[in-house]
Amino acid sequence: MKKWWTSLLALTLTAGLTACGGGETNTAGSIKKDAEEIVLKFATWGNPAQLELYQNLTDEFTAQHPNIRIQIDSIPFADYQQKMSVLAAGRELPDIAWISERMVPQFMENGILEDISEIEKDTSFDSADIIPSTLELFRRDGKLYGLPFSTPPSVVFYNADLFEQSGLTSPNELARQGKWTWAEFVASAKAIKDKASSANVYGANFFRDWKTWIILASYSWSNGSSPFNDDMTEYTWNDPYGVETMEMLDQMMFVDKSHPKAGEQVNFESGQIGMIFDNYSFVSKAREIQNFKWSIAPMPSGSEGSVPMMGQAGYVLFKDGKHPEEAKLLLKFLSGKEGIQKTSAFFVPPRKSVLDSAEFLNVEGNPDPEHIKQAVIDEMPKAIVQPGHIKWQNIDTEILSGFDELFGQKAEPAQIQETVKRKVDPLLAE
Repeated sequence: MKKWWTSLLALTLTAGLTACGGGETNTAGSIKKDAEEIVLKFATWGNPAQLELYQNLTDEFTAQHPNIRIQIDSIPFADYQQKMSVLAAGRELPDIAWISERMVPQFMENGILEDISEIEKDTSFDSADIIPSTLELFRRDGKLYGLPFSTPPSVVFYNADLFEQSGLTSPNELARQGKWTWAEFVASAKAIKDKASSANVYGANFFRDWKTWIILASYSWSNGSSPFNDDMTEYTWNDPYGVETMEMLDQMMFVDKSHPKAGEQVNFESGQIGMIFDNYSFVSKAREIQNFKWSIAPMPSGSEGSVPMMGQAGYVLFKDGKHPEEAKLLLKFLSGKEGIQKTSAFFVPPRKSVLDSAEFLNVEGNPDPEHIKQAVIDEMPKAIVQPGHIKWQNIDTEILSGFDELFGQKAEPAQIQETVKRKVDPLLAE
């Protein structure tokens, strides 16, 4: 294996000696006791807490299938898609891997995903329990190429202490009253900044790492517009709502000063940010917060109501996998009810039986279950899946360059959006 495959974190779960051959399955779908032991390579971008969960899960799988051990390789998300493309070119892809919505178009177009339609048809797998819409991302030409494990809508994480100190009504209460609008969001962020006891406290931050611009699309979606047309052939964020999105950010960053400047390293966990937008999966980090009260609320509403972004991640198998039958066994184990129930500690489950379960709602450190229902379960039907395209990495780069123009105050929002359109439209046409 090449040096660049060395991952940020590799967890090797031992269940005996490493062997050189593939196992043999019996008619029940399990591995025969006398089969040679194999290693399945499993690629993720998980954080340490998630990887610990998967270590325990795959340990359970190995206990059921002693011939198989799992090597989990974690790759930083920012590098993940490119590394998978390089691995595909070198025919060194793992047996099973995580995949996000933005990666699906490219991987499907490149023809590297394995058809797993037979798993969906397996009655013991109970695919009817999976929310149908969560499977659509992975379908093409009547075949299924992946199974979801995470379907998180974007939510507002907010510092309840800062809201109370500023004399503000909570976003949850405003949402119940139908008053949690974008204008109210901007006003709340300004009030938090104005009443803060420290200059390092901000009302809100849209960006997880100064590259997560896509959640801002919620502003356009909630007003009946979008950064792209329906078939992803045209950049449309140069319309009034795309311009207003940048104007809102410009006001918060440079006029109200309620939003940190680009590059400032201040995070929600420090207690210095009133609100952030993120996928619900961020709850795994937020549970560790001890120094202030926090919760989650729906995204702000526009003229069409609230429309969160739906992040989506799933498991896929690759055509060049060395152990396809064993990989299918692991895929069914992870995507089955028991596997999804356990991963729901971090991810919004795609199985109906788990979504409303105590295992999902009552994890220690979680927000109030009523807030989870309000911000997650009730919002999921409204959510729009993050757009994807085979040229997404290039498109993403050009849009980020537009935000860099805004951050540097080098051009007005309307001019920036027109420039981005000129650069992105040719990419969408390829």
